[in-house]
Amino acid sequence: MELELRFFANFREAVGQKTLEREYPEGTAVGEVLGDLAEEFDMNLFEDGELRQQLSIMKNGKDVVHLDGVDTPLADGDVLSVFPPVAGGSPPRDGSLPSQATGE
Repeated sequence: MELELRFFANFREAVGQKTLEREYPEGTAVGEVLGDLAEEFDMNLFEDGELRQQLSIMKNGKDVVHLDGVDTPLADGDVLSVFPPVAGGSPPRDGSLPSQATGE
């Protein structure tokens, strides 16, 4: 099966491009793909054998945490996106809340 792998921020830098297309056997799970990527590109995706909590791994736009985690099965044509930990943003410069800044 063919998968599209998408990378963001520092993971994109590690891979050297935004997307990769890779072939995997039918029945491959998210954790297997991530393990391959972690090894090939020296990505810090796991902690004590578990997927790092701060990461966002999306299968076709859905966070795998809400599916079967690293055991989520993949199918031909799936898109797996790897996002690094995200820190909180900063408030608007005028000190207003986001809804106030937009006038909503």
